[in-house]
Amino acid sequence: MSNILERFSLKGKVALLTGGAGLYGRQLTEALAEAGAITCIASRNLEKLKETAAAFDNVYPFAMDLEDEGSIRSTVAEIIDRFGKIDILVNNAVTRCACSSWELSMEDFDKSLHVNASSLFVLTRLCAEDMKKRHTGSVVNIGSYMGMRGMNMTNYTGTDMYKGGQWPSPIYFYEKGGMTNFTRFAASVLGPEGIRVNCISPGGFQTPDHHERFIQQYSANTLLGRLANSTDLQGAVVFLASDASAYITGVNLPVDGGYTAK
Repeated sequence: MSNILERFSLKGKVALLTGGAGLYGRQLTEALAEAGAITCIASRNLEKLKETAAAFDNVYPFAMDLEDEGSIRSTVAEIIDRFGKIDILVNNAVTRCACSSWELSMEDFDKSLHVNASSLFVLTRLCAEDMKKRHTGSVVNIGSYMGMRGMNMTNYTGTDMYKGGQWPSPIYFYEKGGMTNFTRFAASVLGPEGIRVNCISPGGFQTPDHHERFIQQYSANTLLGRLANSTDLQGAVVFLASDASAYITGVNLPVDGGYTAK
């Protein structure tokens, strides 16, 4: 058996990461590539993906529209045709098209669910069919602490968000909570095929547009006293994608600075 550090290596693996250039995508791309995986990043914004891929020797951009099942199928087939397999799937891409408020139409909510739930099922199933051929594989879903907790409105006190009794949208909480249980479902049906399925639930990610009051209030609700940064997910995704976690499946791992532990 290899030593423990070698088990964290992704050399010889082919990874598909959806949304490889966005809020979490960039650091996930960097982590998979630095760990040695041939890293295929896929989204609708091919030009942005090309910019990200240019910084690495082993990152390859692919156009994929998660609203279109035909696009999902063709991209998976293209990756397998080019690299021979898919060993790792990281379901990271997300649409926030229905996050503005609760007062949206069914059509708005359905569009969000189509991308954030239905495409998740299809893409996971397609990649799992290839993984079954080798009786091994790892699926890592990128969830959120919002899938584990209700809305903490006190984080927004003194900011310009949700004023005057305005209700936020429940869709992201609903979808990410569902992703956590989908992780358990997929782990249970794919485990006999040698395929592991786990979920990472990040905490709040600090961005330049965050209100100072929000940063202070949210940080006070964590155990480490801060929001997440541009490297905090990297160790977790490499661990769950690699053989270092060979006996771990069906797990939801909060990477949230202790927010959900309080």
